[in-house]
Amino acid sequence: MTKSFESRFRDAGIDRKTASEVPDTPQTRSPAYRLAFADEDFMCRSELRPVRLQLELLKFEMLMDEMDIDSTIVMFGGARIPSPANKDTARTKTLADLSRFYEEARRFAFAMTERSKESNMRENVVVTGGGPGVMEAGNLGAHEAGGRSIGLNIVLPHEQAPNAYVTPELAFNFHYFAIRKMHFLMRAAAICVFPGGFGTLDELFETLTLIQTGRMDRIPVLLFGREFWDGIVNWDALSEAGTISAEDLDLFKFVETAEEALEVIDTWNLADKRDGLPDR
Repeated sequence: MTKSFESRFRDAGIDRKTASEVPDTPQTRSPAYRLAFADEDFMCRSELRPVRLQLELLKFEMLMDEMDIDSTIVMFGGARIPSPANKDTARTKTLADLSRFYEEARRFAFAMTERSKESNMRENVVVTGGGPGVMEAGNLGAHEAGGRSIGLNIVLPHEQAPNAYVTPELAFNFHYFAIRKMHFLMRAAAICVFPGGFGTLDELFETLTLIQTGRMDRIPVLLFGREFWDGIVNWDALSEAGTISAEDLDLFKFVETAEEALEVIDTWNLADKRDGLPDR
């Protein structure tokens, strides 16, 4: 828990309230009179971008510390994948068939949250992008297990509101993709990637690049649904072309079910404890 202290200076929140109660005059209506930190128009100026970046970095970190969350299990996946009960509404047959991964995501999140409860929800807390599809399934599984889960939403033109299963006090919203991506990975104990579109691919390859280049510690990266992934990425061709090393193909593992994913994570943790190093 972040330790607070009693400042000798007047509280900023009190001054903001006081400033809102001053007499209505031409001077007090002027934008120049507004307190800088409470002036939304000022805060949205292009020159303030560095400050906004810092705020998006700080808010999440501070609230996670206050909630005593030390590690997370990241779940990436497509927003368009329906639940099995709604697969008849899918736009394509492929999406309907992929609905089984909604169920696997739900089951995996349920099982991981049951484990997380053993640490009083400090470790291995499920985090998703907060939206529909696979993201909803992850938050749903955690909710059904009686635990908490995180949703990292982002403002988009056509979306989106947090799904109904994100823990309300852990429902975040972002403007900057870059800061959102950092928060996905900074506490990650494992990355689980389900079938998805551009956003899922972006998150997967950024994660693999960070691990490949040594900019991030090696952790389990699990790809659910080998048939899907082999159908859209020719992994061997990348290796054969020399654009990646053959050992880079060991940076991730394919799984099909929640049980397989849990087994990989458990095996990884055992190797880590035994050797002091990740299982490479």
